[in-house]
Amino acid sequence: MLDKIGVAGCGRMGEPMLAALRDAGLPASGFDIRTPESYGDFVPAMTDDADVFAKGLTCLVSVVRDIAQTDDVLFGAQGFTTRAADLKVIVICSTLSPRYVRDLRVRVPDHIRLVDAPMSGAQIGAIERRLSFMLGGADDDLDALQPIFEAMGRNFFRMGPFGSGASAKVLNNLLAAANTAMTRLVLDWADEAGLDERKLLDLIEKSSGQNWLASGIDDIEFARDGYDPNNSIAILVKDVESALDDAPDGANTDLPQIVRDRILALTPRAKPK
Repeated sequence: MLDKIGVAGCGRMGEPMLAALRDAGLPASGFDIRTPESYGDFVPAMTDDADVFAKGLTCLVSVVRDIAQTDDVLFGAQGFTTRAADLKVIVICSTLSPRYVRDLRVRVPDHIRLVDAPMSGAQIGAIERRLSFMLGGADDDLDALQPIFEAMGRNFFRMGPFGSGASAKVLNNLLAAANTAMTRLVLDWADEAGLDERKLLDLIEKSSGQNWLASGIDDIEFARDGYDPNNSIAILVKDVESALDDAPDGANTDLPQIVRDRILALTPRAKPK
């Protein structure tokens, strides 16, 4: 299953994940639609040629941005489900609507195993190889894939059958989005009150308001960003919408929608001098 591992989507998360796999001695290469001139140190391990990437590929790790790009990787422009004749397993690491993820089972050929393994930890977690993976799939498949998860992460949560990882991830990210929206609002209000940001964050860290964004504001790459369709804040919006897409029938979605709208309204926040 791990004869040739391929990481599709070598951007802000995929590139350090590929580096982790290679540093662990695993037979990993990368695919990205960017031209090779932009690959930097990864030139020997990456390609923009789908046929080259697909040759001998047995394990595909997809880390692309969204559903449209996932469709391209699996069925469309790259179409690795048919292009890669030796493909045995697909690992979906992107955070996507759980409904979409579950539906992949009827779209992907039966001989290809499916595992969903979205991760948490942001880019800094990928660089430091301490990602948390929310895993969905058969235990035998997860056992066989454990070496790649251990190369990239530190925490591994088996949530149930295929699709369970995606469900757990969007719920986790719904909380992360709420923390992001409220922490940024609190910091803006603190400015108006004349409070020192660092003193307030130190207080929050040791008090009941402690949360992921406040604790990681100096490390999380998008912690001070405003909304932009192409940045990581937009990915957080996508994650909220994925959670909404999988909301239980009849659920009250008012609060998640407010969180999404607050994130859409974020403007950049400068670091204190």
